Amino acid sequence: MQYDPDIDLAQRIAAEALERIDKESLAPTPDAYAVWYVYYSGRDPDITRAVDILVAKEKKVSQERCAELYGRFIGKESNEEFMKKAGDLMNETLLDMSSMMANVQSATTQYSGSLEDASKISSSASSPAEMQKVLQNMMAETQKILQENKALEEKLDKSSSSIQKLKNEMESVKKEAVTDGLTGLPNRKLFDMEIDRIMAEAREKNTKMCLLVMDIDHFKNFNDTYGHQVGDQVLRLVGKTLQQGVKGKDVAARYGGEEFCAILPETDKKAAFSVAESLRLAVANKEVINRSTGEKLGKITMSIGLAEYNRKEKVAELIERADTALYKAKHAGRNNVQIAEN
Repeated sequence: MQYDPDIDLAQRIAAEALERIDKESLAPTPDAYAVWYVYYSGRDPDITRAVDILVAKEKKVSQERCAELYGRFIGKESNEEFMKKAGDLMNETLLDMSSMMANVQSATTQYSGSLEDASKISSSASSPAEMQKVLQNMMAETQKILQENKALEEKLDKSSSSIQKLKNEMESVKKEAVTDGLTGLPNRKLFDMEIDRIMAEAREKNTKMCLLVMDIDHFKNFNDTYGHQVGDQVLRLVGKTLQQGVKGKDVAARYGGEEFCAILPETDKKAAFSVAESLRLAVANKEVINRSTGEKLGKITMSIGLAEYNRKEKVAELIERADTALYKAKHAGRNNVQIAEN
């Protein structure tokens, strides 16, 4: 993302960003600053739209949401830059290997020619001295081809090491791109990919599938009372509980903020209700303790909406039905599971 090198403009945008951070009672972390700077610069319509939607829904642009927005819209640039560098390195490596193979081919052709020449000369040699000269020439040519092969092996080892390092780094970037940095769960991007895949599989195999949409009850009050660090601790606690609670092909993900989802393939709503109840109880039985003081802060609960997939509906419709069931759970007193109507 490019910015105008106008110092006055940059200072004005920076001041607006810091003022908004203070207004929202946020810590001036790099991701929060970056989100608000980009927002006030107007250079990324995706961030502007995402923040405006949150404000329109009267939702707080919390520290967690800033981290999420940074990862979705700003952090991706570093990944794109890495992928460009990776592509350049791959091309460079392939060119080096192509050049090496060409050199080896040339040396092999030359060596083959030397063998043919030696064969002709040796067949017509009339003295031991002439045969000795032929052997000396062949030994020199053989030594040369051996050196060429050794150099090739060393270069191939180096190229192989570079490619393996690149592969490891690409795997790391790929994992980071689809993982929520705070909870370690799959993020919204991976959730979107997985629900598309699982719904398509359910249609093809004519199997059931269900979606759980979960929200931590009164999270905003808890966050405001005890601070963002404790709020982050709660999110990590819920994330760990979901990781431990989903099994097999099930996919749990952080949908955004204090919202989580679980996709349950090959599962009808009766079985999905059991899973939802198990997750709800597992969270409700956890005690939140302030790590810095050791103070017990009480328990947290989750409200859960459950929807069984209807083959006629789209992804957005399934999510909307599960979301409606979630709000029904909220209105029913929270800390319960509600099933959406088909």
